[in-house]
Amino acid sequence: MVRTPCCDKSGMKKGTWTPEEDRKLIAYVTKYGCWNWRQLPKFAGLSRCGKSCRLRWLNYLRPNIKRGNYSKEEEETIIKLHESLGNRWSTIASQLPGRTDNEIKNHWHTNLKKRLKQNSIAQEENSSSNNVFPREKSQKRLKGANNSHLHQETVEIIDSSMLSHNNPQVNSRPSPQILQLQ
Repeated sequence: MVRTPCCDKSGMKKGTWTPEEDRKLIAYVTKYGCWNWRQLPKFAGLSRCGKSCRLRWLNYLRPNIKRGNYSKEEEETIIKLHESLGNRWSTIASQLPGRTDNEIKNHWHTNLKKRLKQNSIAQEENSSSNNVFPREKSQKRLKGANNSHLHQETVEIIDSSMLSHNNPQVNSRPSPQILQLQ
């Protein structure tokens, strides 16, 4: 069995809603309620699809919608709920009165997700830099330097470490392997 189309596509208006269309939708929904979104545009005198009317009402025109910036508590709630629920935006919106699922989803993808990603990268960099041994840090620093006196210091450090092990193969002159670092 095939579901009937939501609306007759011919003559349907698309795009930005006009203030007049908004007034018609608000007047109809406040007077009669939203009993059937598919039939509502015809009775309200709108040349819109029922889905378009429903989304316009739920996301923009409802009287109890909260607009504006998110508070820190709201953002923390969104982050915490997203960790446990994932992308279930309507469930998350039920915990934030006055916020729509669409608005929360948009705020997540434009602000919170990017901020969390940047914070996790910064934390990884801090933790990885704390795990590097001091000698490895100095060698990494020296590796990137182009100054010849730094390379010479590296050679001297390697020479002194090899001599301190009383290695009989090492003589007073640096070996060819060490000279390759210069």
